[in-house]
Amino acid sequence: MTRSARFTLHPDFSVADVDPRLFGSFVEHLGRCVYTGIYEPGHPTADEAGLRGDVLDLVRELGVTAIRYPGGNFVSGYKWEDSVGPAEDRPRRLDLAWRSTETNRFGLSEYIAFLKKVGPQAEPMMAVNLGTRGVAEALELQEYANHPSGTALSDQRAAHGDKDPFGIRMWCLGNEMDGPWQTGHKTAEEYGRLAAETARAMRQIDPGVELVACGSSGQSMETFGAWEATVLAETYDLVDHISLHAYYEELDGDRDSFLASAVDMESFIENVVATCDHVGARLKSKKKINLSFDEWNVWYLSRTEAEVSALDWPEAPRLLEDNYTVTDAVVFGSLMIALLRHADRVSVACLAQLVNVIAPILTEPGGPAWRQTTFFPFAQASKYGRGQVLEVRVDSPTYETKKYGEVPLLHATAVRGDDGSVTVFAVNRSQTDALPLQVELPGLELSEVVEHSALADADPDARNTLADPERVAPHEVTGTSLADGTLHATLEPLSWNVIRLS
Repeated sequence: MTRSARFTLHPDFSVADVDPRLFGSFVEHLGRCVYTGIYEPGHPTADEAGLRGDVLDLVRELGVTAIRYPGGNFVSGYKWEDSVGPAEDRPRRLDLAWRSTETNRFGLSEYIAFLKKVGPQAEPMMAVNLGTRGVAEALELQEYANHPSGTALSDQRAAHGDKDPFGIRMWCLGNEMDGPWQTGHKTAEEYGRLAAETARAMRQIDPGVELVACGSSGQSMETFGAWEATVLAETYDLVDHISLHAYYEELDGDRDSFLASAVDMESFIENVVATCDHVGARLKSKKKINLSFDEWNVWYLSRTEAEVSALDWPEAPRLLEDNYTVTDAVVFGSLMIALLRHADRVSVACLAQLVNVIAPILTEPGGPAWRQTTFFPFAQASKYGRGQVLEVRVDSPTYETKKYGEVPLLHATAVRGDDGSVTVFAVNRSQTDALPLQVELPGLELSEVVEHSALADADPDARNTLADPERVAPHEVTGTSLADGTLHATLEPLSWNVIRLS
């Protein structure tokens, strides 16, 4: 008989309140994320601005908040001036990052209009180009976007049809500047000085801006740790967050290690926190730097280099259009759990990306839009993961992985809503066995199981496709019970679970 997994939840032991921006996403001018993704004039559902109505409906259902833009690697060659004014007058440019041609038909104003149609929860998160450009261009963009009126750039915005300022509060100071692949790649010393100069100048315009410095593009980077320490030594008092980026894929058929990907994500978060706090201690500062995990996902990155190098400057090519399986969705849910478990320091997180490009939503030009398997864990976490994260310390059976050693079969977190309800998010990493779960709930005054939903399938490689867009969806689990302050549930093999209690 399989040993049960168990943990205890108590209202006196919490991690932090969830910042809504933990459920952010990312729109980059890459592949078909923008063109025939969110923006397709002439599509049967398109509105007067060319935004696809079917995609807008799915984005709202997904529940995304902050949306980072316009990159990504794209931003390191971005000339913001190309993206404003009459669309027909905007120049076509080569995009070095993705060997594509950028038409600039969708630009800054269209991005802000898109956010407004998504809803009031959709907050802009704008990146500035610190690859091929610098302080002056960042200030010009900030003035154009945010200054009310009475200057050349703010009046230009009004003349372009946007009288009201865009009110962009959060700004990313470049993108992945530690990466040799980045246009304008810099050393930590070079980037740290430039980021500090840019931050200082942007705060002269608006002391209240929220700024994100570039951290490492992954924990496996040779410069990891030293990069953060060097950059923060220059910027500690000038920025609010440092970024983290991480992507995971199944390699060489090693599914056991893939299912444990969140072990790496949690150690990445904890190591960056330790580095931030070390720099703060050295500077004798009481300030805490928070983390912006502004790129994360399952991404079959090993296929990408060949895809991109074969391109000959097309417009909006099909790139990075991974079609996700049930297994991918379970790992994705586990990554969401990792972010929630660290809500005390991860205050922003952006699923990369929103549509078509390693995305929870896929579209066909002129055709339908549909939900990938990864859509469901994100939508459920965004809907039910608002409130206070409770501390979860699991006692679980373990299994052995090549990459991470011994790993618990259970990965879980829990969030208590303002109304006292509790939602447990749990993943069973076993590919073969169901996992009995027991949760003690002292002091929480819960009386019933509202719902137990699971994403699992007899075929772990099942996916949603154009031909079969509803093949995979969460299903109801019966038999889950709550009695005498104890929850009893059974988690199916290889499953993402949402158990709601009131």
